[in-house]
Amino acid sequence: MSQFAINLLFVGASFALYIGIAIWARAGSTKDFYVAGGGVHPITNGMATAADWMSAASFISMAGLLASGGYANSTFLMGWTGGYVILAMLLAPYLRKFGKFTVPDFIGDRFYSNTARFVAIVCLIIASVTYVIGQMTGAGVAFSRFLEVSNTWGIWIAALIVFLYAVFGGMKGITYTQVAQYVVLIIAYTIPAVFIAMQLTGNPIPMFGMFSTHTESGIPLLTKLDEVVNALGFRDYTADVDNKLNMVLFTLSLMVGTAGLPHVIIRFFTVPKVADARWSAGWALVFIALLYLTAPAVGSMARLNLATTVYPDMAGQVENYEEAATNPILYEDRPEWVRTWEETGLIAFNDLNNDGRVQMYNDAVDYSDRGWEGNELTVNNDILVLANPEIANLPGWVIGLIAAGGIAAALSTAAGLLLAISSAISHDLIKTMINPKISEKSEMLAARISMGGAILLATFLGLNPPGFAAQTVALAFGIAGASLFPALMMGIFSKRMNSKGAICGMLAGLISTLLYIFTYLGWFFVPETNMLANTPDNWILGISPLSFGAIGAMLNFAIAFAVSSATEEPPQEIQDLVESVRYPKGAGLAVDH
Repeated sequence: MSQFAINLLFVGASFALYIGIAIWARAGSTKDFYVAGGGVHPITNGMATAADWMSAASFISMAGLLASGGYANSTFLMGWTGGYVILAMLLAPYLRKFGKFTVPDFIGDRFYSNTARFVAIVCLIIASVTYVIGQMTGAGVAFSRFLEVSNTWGIWIAALIVFLYAVFGGMKGITYTQVAQYVVLIIAYTIPAVFIAMQLTGNPIPMFGMFSTHTESGIPLLTKLDEVVNALGFRDYTADVDNKLNMVLFTLSLMVGTAGLPHVIIRFFTVPKVADARWSAGWALVFIALLYLTAPAVGSMARLNLATTVYPDMAGQVENYEEAATNPILYEDRPEWVRTWEETGLIAFNDLNNDGRVQMYNDAVDYSDRGWEGNELTVNNDILVLANPEIANLPGWVIGLIAAGGIAAALSTAAGLLLAISSAISHDLIKTMINPKISEKSEMLAARISMGGAILLATFLGLNPPGFAAQTVALAFGIAGASLFPALMMGIFSKRMNSKGAICGMLAGLISTLLYIFTYLGWFFVPETNMLANTPDNWILGISPLSFGAIGAMLNFAIAFAVSSATEEPPQEIQDLVESVRYPKGAGLAVDH
C-alpha cells in the first residue's frame, strides 16, 4: 500500500469518527449546544479540555520553535503551561460558581453593564478569530503534505470537516469529538518521539533521552547538538537569551493570555458541580503534561536530525566540526522526505553558488571564503514534527498516524474557538442584548449561522495568515491577556471594581496592544518610507509585538483601578455577589475569634 493510501486511511478514519460522534451527540437544545447539557464526567472533560487547549501551535509549531530557537523559545512552553495553572486555580472554579458560562455573560452581569458586555464580546471575537487563524494555518500545512493537495485546498477541507461536526453537534458533539481527538493526537505525538529517542540515544522515554548520551558520538545529546549548530554559525542550542526583559514579558503575555482564553473557560461549565470543575482542571493538566514534557525532546532531536541529514559527516564522532561543515550533501542525493516536503513548498532549496550541494548555515556568518553566498535551505518551522517520522525512516503507519494527529490538534481547538465566537454572538449579543424574547429554536439557528460565518471568516484569514501557526497564536494570547484576563481577575477578586473601571481597562488594554502589534508588525497600509520595520532595533525597549500583551494587561489593571477609585462604588448587591462567589455561605463560621 502506498504512503498516500495509508495517510488517506488514517485521516479518513479519524474524520469518520469525528462526524459519527457529532451525529450521535447532536445538540437538541441550547444547553446541549453551549455546555453539552452540563453532565460531562470530570475525566472526560479534562481530556476534552486538553485537546481544546493543545492546538496546532502545541502539536505542530511548538517543537518546531524549540528546534529553531532552542532554549530561547522555551518561553512558549513556560508561558502556556503557567497560564493554564493560573486559569485552573484562580479563575475556573470561581467562574463556574458564578454560573455564567460565557466570558461576556460574566463580565456583563458582574459589572452590571451591557456596555461592558459588548466590549467583552468585541475583545473575545478579535482574540478568538486571531487564534483560529493559527489553527487553519496548521491544518493547511498538515493537509498539504499528507493528502497531497495545495495549502489552500487543505484549509478548505479543514473548514468543511469542522463545519460538519461543530455546527450540528455544538458543545455536546465537540466535547466527545475532542476526547477522540486527544487520543489520536497524543498517540501520534508520542510514538514517533519514542522511536526517534531510541534511535538517537537508546532511551525509549523522549524527555529522558534528551539528557542521555548520543549513541553515535558517545557524548550527551545536547552537547552534540550545540557542537553541530555552532559549526554552522548558529548560537548554542542551550544558550541563554540576550533580552531578558522581552523573555519575561513574552512569558507573562502567554500566561495571562492562556488564562483569559474564552473557549477553555466554557469547558468548565460542561460538568455538573464546582468540585467537578476543579477535578477537570487537574485531569486536563495531567493530559497536557504528556505532550508538553515530550515537546522539548522532539524539538532538539528534530534539529539534530535535520542538521545531520544535510551534513552526514556530523552524525557520528567528529574531530573537526568546522571541516565537516564544508561537506554538505549533494542536492541530487537528498533524502526522500526532503523531496516529498519540497512538493508542498514548505522546504525550498536555492543553489546560490551552483555547486549542487545543500549549504545550510547562519546567514549572519560570512562564509565567502568557502564560496558560499548565503543559506540555501529554507525550512518552515511548522513541518518538523510532521516530518519527524519520515526523517527517522519510521514505518508508513506511523506517518499516517501523525498526519491524523496534526489535523486533530488543529481541528479540536478550531471547533472550541468557533463555539466561543458563536456563543458570544447568539447568546451574549442577540439573546441578552438585542432580543431577549427570542425562542430557543431561533437562538439555536442564530448560533449555527454565526458559527458558519465564523468558519468562513477563519478560512479566509487562514489563507492569508500574518505568520506561522505559533506566532499567530501568540498574538491572540496577547490580545486575550491584555483585554479579558484583567477584567476576569478584578471581577472575582475586587469588590471595589465598578463598570466604568472595567470598561476603560478593557478598552485601554485592547487598543494599546492592537496599536503596538499593527505598528511594529507593519500591518498598517502606510508609505514604505514611513513603515517601522519588524526588527528589535525599532521596538520600544526591544519589546516584541508578541510580548506586548503583558504591557497591555498592566495598563488594563492600572486604568481600571484608577477609574474605579475615582468613581462610585458598585451597588451593594454586586459586592455581595462577589463575596458569595469567593467565600461560600457559612465559610469561616467555625473559626474561633
